[in-house]
Amino acid sequence: MIATYMKRLGLDVRRDWDLYLMLIPGILFLLLFKYTPMYGIVIAFKDFNIFDGLKASPWVGWTNFERLFSSPDFGVVFRNTLIISLYKIVFLFPLPIVVAILMNEIRNMIFKRSIQTVVYLPHFLSWVIVSGLFIDLLSTDGGIVNRIIVSLGGEPIRFFMDTDVFRSVLVTSAGWKEVGWSTIIYLASIASIDPQLYEAAKIDGAGRFRQIMHITLPGLIPVIILMFILRLGHILEAGTEQILVMYNSLVYSVADVIGTYVYRIGLGQQDYSFSTAVGLFDSVVGLFLILTGNYLSRKFLQRGLW
Repeated sequence: MIATYMKRLGLDVRRDWDLYLMLIPGILFLLLFKYTPMYGIVIAFKDFNIFDGLKASPWVGWTNFERLFSSPDFGVVFRNTLIISLYKIVFLFPLPIVVAILMNEIRNMIFKRSIQTVVYLPHFLSWVIVSGLFIDLLSTDGGIVNRIIVSLGGEPIRFFMDTDVFRSVLVTSAGWKEVGWSTIIYLASIASIDPQLYEAAKIDGAGRFRQIMHITLPGLIPVIILMFILRLGHILEAGTEQILVMYNSLVYSVADVIGTYVYRIGLGQQDYSFSTAVGLFDSVVGLFLILTGNYLSRKFLQRGLW
C-alpha cells in the first residue's frame, strides 16, 4: 500500500513539478513556525526556569494541570471564554451569510463595489486602531453615542467599565471589523452556483425570495458547514488581541478569557509552565471540538472537512 502510494506520488511530482515547487514556501512556513515550536509543549510538564533552559528544568508531570483545574480564577476565565465565543457565534456567524446574500442581489455594480469596499475595509485595521475608534465613539466624555443618549434624556453609559455592557461592546466591535471579510467567502460560493438554476426558477415563476431560499441557501450549505466546524475549533479563542486592547481591571470578571489569562500569567508573572499548560488545554479542546463537529456533520448531513 505504501509502496503504491509513493510510486503514484512520484509520478504526480514528475508530471506537476512546477505546482509542487510552489508548495515549498508554504511547507517551510508550516515546519518552521507551526510544527517546530510544538516541541515547547514539554514546558507544560516541567518547572521551567528561563535561566536553566528547557533541558535543565525539572519534570513535574501533571502538576501544572492540577493547578489549572484547581485554580478559582480558571473557572471564571473558562466561563467568560465560552460565553463570549457563544455570543460571537450566535450573533456574528449568520451575519456574513446575510450580507453576502443581500450584496449578491445588488444589480448596480458601482453601488455594489462601493458597499463592498466600505464593508471590507475595517478588516485591514489593527485592533489598536479599532479600539481607539470605539473608545472615542463610546466615551462618557464627549463620545457621540453618549451624547445622543443624553440628548434623549438618558444617563451616560460607561461602556468600557460597566460589566453589564462590556461583552456587547466586544461582540459589536468584532462584528464591525470582521463580518465584511467573512462575506468574501460566501460571495465566492454564491458565484459558483450554476446560473441556469436561477433561470429555471424564473421560468417557473419563483421570485427573489424563493430563489434565495431554494437555490442560494442550499448552495451555501457546504461552505456554511465548513466555516462552522472551523469556528468550533476556535471556540476557546474568544478574541485575545481584541480584549487585550479594550479591557481593564474593572471588567476582568466578565472579560478575562483564556488568551488574556495566559498573557497575564505567562508574561506578567513569568510563570511559563502554567501558561503553557493553559494553552495546551485550549488546543486539545479545540482539536476535540473540530473532530466532534466533523463527525456529527458527516453523520447527520453527509458533509464534512474530511
